[in-house]
Amino acid sequence: MTMLKEGGVVFSSNGNILIAQIKGEIDHHNAGAVRRKIDLRMMSEMPAEVILDLSGVSFMDSSGLGLILGRYAKGKELGIAVNVSNPTPAATKILDLAGMERLVKTVGNEKNGA
Repeated sequence: MTMLKEGGVVFSSNGNILIAQIKGEIDHHNAGAVRRKIDLRMMSEMPAEVILDLSGVSFMDSSGLGLILGRYAKGKELGIAVNVSNPTPAATKILDLAGMERLVKTVGNEKNGA
């Protein structure tokens, strides 16, 4: 497993899975930078799956939803599965309100026992 930290995102690879652990707030001030970092890694590594680990997210608004939906669409375009893991209560509330479970699967969610 390799790890690399890029402001607000810690990347690790486990086989053909790219894990992007997002730290801090996902709002209109930083969503664009986080999106660009994830997109660059997705396109350079071309993994089979990208997991957006939300365990370090302290706040998320609609910009976070856009970030996740955009990575889902980009992944679909590139043939890469995009899933979410370990959403904090703040992230879970927004994901649930938006009905995101219809599109993006939550995997390895230790906080909710899944």
